[in-house]
Amino acid sequence: MAITQAMSTLFKKDVLLGDHHLDSDNIYVALYTSSATLNATTDGYITANEVANGNGYTTGGVALANKAVAENSTSGVFDADDPQWTSATFTARGALIYNKTLGDASSNARGAIAILDFGGDFSVSGGTFRIVFPAATKDTAIVRID
Repeated sequence: MAITQAMSTLFKKDVLLGDHHLDSDNIYVALYTSSATLNATTDGYITANEVANGNGYTTGGVALANKAVAENSTSGVFDADDPQWTSATFTARGALIYNKTLGDASSNARGAIAILDFGGDFSVSGGTFRIVFPAATKDTAIVRID
């Protein structure tokens, strides 16, 4: 099993079709254990090897707040507030950013945007687990199209 950082290939196609509206759709981030298999071929939200429900985490993840789409130099970039889970006790290896408006656990067919590989397991015990998104520039934005 492996988590490989990537932008979903299906997301790239869906953007060209005009299916994603990142500033107004319901964009979520779900956390996964090291047993998960996530990569560019991940098409949508999956439940397999997601961090277990409870202990500060709710399956399906959290909705991203204050979403913004902008131009930065010659790129289109997406940004949002850093997602966080409070009073949390769990371990995560990676995350899936997905568009819940297009697909969720019941449809499972579409909606994946980006896969984040944390590079190792990160644990929290009774604290706050936060994913810090990089600055929304053409070189570092969490989602960017050049």
